[in-house]
Amino acid sequence: MKKYYLSFLCVLFTTLIFAQETPKPNYRLASRFSPDNIAKMVHSTSVRPNWLQNGNRFWYQYKTASEGSKYFLVDADMKTKTPLFDNVKMAKWLSEITKDPYEAKHLPRFDFTFTKDEKAIRFRVNSTEEVDSKEEEGKKKSDKKEKETPKKEKKVFHLEYKLAGNGLTIIDNEKVAEEKWKKWANIAPDSSIVLFSKHNNLFWMDKVNFKKVIKNEKDSTIAENQWTKDGLEDFSYGGSYFGKTDKEKIKEKDDRKSVGGYWTHDSKKFVTTRTDSRKIQDLWVIHATKTGRPELETYKYHMAGEQEFYKNEMAVFDIASKTKMEIKLDSTKQQSIDIYRFPRKKSLRSDEHNPSLLLSKNNKIYFNTVSRDRKRLDVHVADIETCEVKTIIKEYSNTYIESRGKSIVLFNNEQEILFWAENDGWGHFYLYDSNGKLKNQVTNGPFHVDSFEGIDEKSRTLYFSANGIPINEDPYFLHLYKINLNGSGLAPLNPGDFNSAIEMADSNQYFVSNFSRVNTIPKSELRDANGKLVMKLEEADLSQLFEAGYKFPEPFIVKADDGITDIYGVMYKPYDFDSIKKYPLIEYVYPGPQTEAVNKSFSQGMDKTDRLAQVGFVVITLGNRGGHPDRSKWYHTFGYGNLRDYGLADKKYVAEQLADKHAFIDIEKVGIFGHSGGGFMSTAAMLVYPDFFKVAISSAGNHDNTVYNSWWSETHHGIKEEADDKGNIKYKYLIDKNQTLAQNLKGKILLATGDVDNNVHPAGTIRMVSAFIKANKRFDFMLFPGSRHGFTEREYFFWMNADYFSKHFLGVENTDVDMIEMNRDKPLKN
Repeated sequence: MKKYYLSFLCVLFTTLIFAQETPKPNYRLASRFSPDNIAKMVHSTSVRPNWLQNGNRFWYQYKTASEGSKYFLVDADMKTKTPLFDNVKMAKWLSEITKDPYEAKHLPRFDFTFTKDEKAIRFRVNSTEEVDSKEEEGKKKSDKKEKETPKKEKKVFHLEYKLAGNGLTIIDNEKVAEEKWKKWANIAPDSSIVLFSKHNNLFWMDKVNFKKVIKNEKDSTIAENQWTKDGLEDFSYGGSYFGKTDKEKIKEKDDRKSVGGYWTHDSKKFVTTRTDSRKIQDLWVIHATKTGRPELETYKYHMAGEQEFYKNEMAVFDIASKTKMEIKLDSTKQQSIDIYRFPRKKSLRSDEHNPSLLLSKNNKIYFNTVSRDRKRLDVHVADIETCEVKTIIKEYSNTYIESRGKSIVLFNNEQEILFWAENDGWGHFYLYDSNGKLKNQVTNGPFHVDSFEGIDEKSRTLYFSANGIPINEDPYFLHLYKINLNGSGLAPLNPGDFNSAIEMADSNQYFVSNFSRVNTIPKSELRDANGKLVMKLEEADLSQLFEAGYKFPEPFIVKADDGITDIYGVMYKPYDFDSIKKYPLIEYVYPGPQTEAVNKSFSQGMDKTDRLAQVGFVVITLGNRGGHPDRSKWYHTFGYGNLRDYGLADKKYVAEQLADKHAFIDIEKVGIFGHSGGGFMSTAAMLVYPDFFKVAISSAGNHDNTVYNSWWSETHHGIKEEADDKGNIKYKYLIDKNQTLAQNLKGKILLATGDVDNNVHPAGTIRMVSAFIKANKRFDFMLFPGSRHGFTEREYFFWMNADYFSKHFLGVENTDVDMIEMNRDKPLKN
């Protein structure tokens, strides 16, 4: 009896310990923070300024739980912030005019346009009243004797409100006309001519005929003129069919399509590039869920290591003479071309007519060429009259050159150029003269210049955003700075221990700063060009989120696998966290190199982090060497030549360090998941460290980079150019593939892909599936019908993830046929 009693106590004690250590899946808590529910609890978190053209003024909309949507007008010069209108009065006026009830806290989101004098706003609202639909102009009346029932539509009110006025004026009851022409019309800056693509060629029409199009696109008297005749399929002047099925292409073959390009500021010439992809091989996806027969989608897709490459030409079209001249380019080189454009003013963003202009106002075309191996970037200038090309800046690297989002800045009557480069191992601005002679390095030091924000030519002051200047701050935090063009006078303009997103006025005299960390409430403020606070604008209302149980995540800093490099991450815990329990650790990953999946500011996008943690896990996001470009070039290019495995050691070592620091982390239960590059990485982690990572979910992964697009793979892994005795270039591309390690699988893995993913083709995942089958491995696979690279059934996939990690880490398998968490909030309908 005594032995039985002792045995009972041992079993009871063991049961209690297990109960303490293993959390139960809390689906109810996770469902509370679904995207739909978050949208009810969190409204505006940042100020998006809509700059006006007169003065340093802007308006913005901001929504809170207590007041609904409010609209404000800010005058930075006068240091005033006033309501654009009184919500109570606006609700009253709308109710009186439309005969529909409106309330101040529930006004619709208005799509405002300001009048030219910026003294009034105009907008449309629909009423519930049904009126007879207006017949399309030019449509023939019915010959039928019996009167047909007229088609009904909601009555529209086009309204005007004079700022500080006391009522609304009805302009008309016309609804916004269907403007199909916006999809294809490239209108000259002076509106004298319109260019478009048709049957692979460049077409044009004059202003008179374009006005007919606006009025009635089916008008048989519209005259359009063919300019070129050498356009061919896959070597056309505009007219992309990307994303269209073969059946849709046939249906749209006679439609007008858009043609991209750049106008001279005087509207006299148009410059465009044309890409010859005839020798690029086709790729296909099949739309199995379309109505009727499944449809084939055929598209050109250049894969890493393929010998053929896109060939580009650049042409100048003279509007008056209707002639074409070609810019003299080296057609023997495999390279890409990018024309620099004139920056659009922020105050003109809402203008309907906002054409793309050449960077230069002086009959010059500035552009760059990037070699196929991405190691060489040259900046050129072409004379628009002679088409002669001069190379003015050359950049070379033994790895790859970062150029995304980096334009040159032309100023001082086009006599000086600002150029961004990583020549000293960090991203910095360099000052050149117009002939390409280096004058001086403007920014200098162990930090990363992110982007150009503005320049005051009179004082020769550069405004730019940068990461990593404050020593004792997260190096990913972005701030605004100013510096003299001679490299002196570096000064922060919005300092603080936070990450910020800024937008300067066109005048460069003021800027709006939206700032937060992952563990602070987002705030917005207005500062002047010297960094002086003009006014506080907004603070986000997160009260409902906190009332629902939300808790901020916790940033952390640990070491990379080299024991030297700092790795920055964020830890997300269950909101019902119990420090006595042992929680599985799950890493949400994206390897880079163009970014890392680590939030630096407060985010409403919680599905892959906060929300998953509520099921019963500790979820972390973390960087890795070879990840983000916002640090040093060494850090960014660490994975060059080793694109599969470069980040895995850091992912493993970070988990081990966190487990050493926190007793609540179960280091025997480490999972990993990610999408796209993260799908590639999570599967690789399971196969390279099979005794450490136990469960993975890999979605849309580029497991085999020889069937992925050449830009990502060849850029970040590298491709070798080898010349034979005759000077002919051959390209060699060798990269490790996940499927070669399939035999290493020990844990549980779920692979998923969309069947019409035309970015990371399903072939990558299917080859991984095939490799596991051939290696006699048990695994799980999900195919999402009708999904592109970004899955359409994201909520469904979230609960698949929850089920999978719950089953293999918490020991609880959800076997219900219905996904109750998805169905609970959906009203049943007949």
